[in-house]
Formats: sequence, structure tokens, C-alpha cells
Amino acid sequence: MEISEPNHVRYNFEYDRRLRAGFIGAGGHSFRNVYPTFQYAPIDLVAVCDRHEDRASAFARQFGATRSYTDHTEMLAQESLDAVFIVTTYDEDGRPQATQLALDALEAGCHVWMEKPTAASVAEVQHLIDTSSRVGRYVLTGLKKTFFPSIVKAKTIISSEEFGRPASMYIRYPQQMPPLGERGDLRNVNGLLDHIYHPGSIINELMGPVERFSYQWEPITGGSVTNLTFTSGAVGTLHMPGDPSGTSPLERLEVVGEHANVVVDNGVRVTYYRPATRPAYGRSSSYLVENEVAPLSWEPEFSLGQLYNKNIFYLGYVQEVLHFCECVMTNTSPSKGTLGQSLEIAKMFEAYCTTEAGTEVYINQPVTVA
Repeated sequence: MEISEPNHVRYNFEYDRRLRAGFIGAGGHSFRNVYPTFQYAPIDLVAVCDRHEDRASAFARQFGATRSYTDHTEMLAQESLDAVFIVTTYDEDGRPQATQLALDALEAGCHVWMEKPTAASVAEVQHLIDTSSRVGRYVLTGLKKTFFPSIVKAKTIISSEEFGRPASMYIRYPQQMPPLGERGDLRNVNGLLDHIYHPGSIINELMGPVERFSYQWEPITGGSVTNLTFTSGAVGTLHMPGDPSGTSPLERLEVVGEHANVVVDNGVRVTYYRPATRPAYGRSSSYLVENEVAPLSWEPEFSLGQLYNKNIFYLGYVQEVLHFCECVMTNTSPSKGTLGQSLEIAKMFEAYCTTEAGTEVYINQPVTVA
């Protein structure tokens, strides 16, 4: 039986087989959003590691691990683990600690689930790719946006024959950038590195690799607008406002095909504008079109104690952990949260850090057809 059945969730105690897992990191984000996913996944949490002994032991007690460590190398040496989960922060130079931790876990023979950002550079992601291939262990980065039920639905819609080929897209996600001269120091662009994985993962999941882009930057709030051209020939816009209201929804997505378009608002509301002819201009007395071509709309209700009302479900955390478990247990390469997707996002990050506003830069060279 598959681990992740469509729209049906099993609880941890219902699995016959579980992965022996260690967890590196005992912070607020992991406490709220990652450890709790194990209630619904085939995970036997064996050990927790954190530099702070009190946190490691507290998290071990809270989430059912029998042992705790303050040194990850000791945990990897002492425990027989199938997989390691890594949720850590940045070092004093602004570099993600998880990158080296993931390499250590791979070398110890463990599969790795790691929170984004995967790494601070293209070269570092490529090193992870090479190491993963050499040791025969998988690495999945928590690209939660690609596991959002709303984004999964949008992917299904734009992949349909009815929708036609995706031709253009728009995505909004708030994020500021400092002036170009300050972006060479990772400490100044931690926010960009941390957050570009969100819109970047959606862009790659729905539209494929970016061929080239150019952006405009404003000095008032550090916001930007980026024009994207994809290797498919489609185009898009990434709007990163620098200082929107804290009470406004963070994100909005629209993909337009040959005959239709789909919109995702606030990460949960999906509207599919099916192929339809606009009512005759100057002659139509009603805006109400026939049911067969009327827009379709989905949004959650938050009245019932349903799993889909938990943030770890509508934000994709459970789904990404389940995908990782299924890949490990069936020896199947991940299809989302892949190092290949992280590589494409790292290319965008590096381009923002090294390219003047208004300059078009190639992320991937165009394919020449003989």
C-alpha cells in the first residue's frame, strides 16, 4: 500500500514499518511545523540533536525519542539511522548550517530531509548532488509550497489539455533586497536566501526552468519586479514588494494558458477560469455564463476539526515528509523538493546578488536545435 493515499491520511501508529530517524535541530520552527508531522508519517524518532543539551532532551521527551545528543557526529556514529531530518539556522558568516550537516549525514549512510535553504551557492548545491549520487542516498529539501494542496491543484489544472500550454504567469511574494553593493555579504541577504525558495519553488514546479531574467529594484523599500523567460518559451513576472502591510495576504499566483487561467490567492483559495467566450460586448444583459464554462473555485472551511484545517496540512509540511518517507521506503527518487529544483533556485539567488538592475542575465543557456 502506498504511504500517501489521495485525500486519506494514516496515523503514525497505523504503519507496519517505520523509518528510524534522527533529528538535528530543536528550534521554534521545527517544534511548530516539522516534528508534529511525524504523527502522520512512518517515522520512528530515535534521537534528537541540538547544541543546547536542555533543548535536545526536552524535544526528545516531547516527541518520543529515547536519546538526545549535543554533537551530530556522535549521533550519526552511535545510532543506526535510516534518515536524518535537519532544521537549523545560519552560521556567523550567514551560511546555512544545514548544508554541511546534510553532507555529514549522507556520508554516514543516511537519507536526508532538510529545511530550506539547501545551500548558499550553486557550487554547494552541486556538491550535494554529487555526494548524494555517490553514496546512493536521497536528499529532499522542504520546498513546502510545491506541496500546498492549492499549488498541487494548480499544477493539475495547467497540465490538462483543456488549459492549453502555460504561456505566462505572475507571482507575488514580499521580500526586500539591499543595494547591489551590499549583497556580496551573505549576512545582508539572509532574508532573500531564506525566502527566494518559496516563490522560486512554485515558479520551477509550474513553469519549469528559467532561461533568463532581468529585474528592476527600488530603493524606497528594497522591492523589485523581475521579468522571467522560461526555457519553454513562456514568460512571467515575480513581484517582490519590499514593505507591504503586515495584515495583507503574502502571496498571489496566476498562470495563463492558451484558453484559460488559474489563480491562487493567499495560498489556499483556488479559482479556475475555464475556457469560455466572453459575453457579447454591448449586447449581453447578464454576466452569468452557463454552468458548463463558469469559473470553479475552492477554499477551505475552518469550522470542523479536520486535518486539512491544520496548518501542517494546508502548508504542505505533512505532504513533503510523506513524500520523503515514500521515496526512501520504495527506493524512488523524489519528484518534488529535489536538489535539481534547489539548483535552479540557487541560480536565481546568485544572479540577484551579482547582477545590476535592468541587466538581462541567462540562468540557463538556450538549447540550440540542430
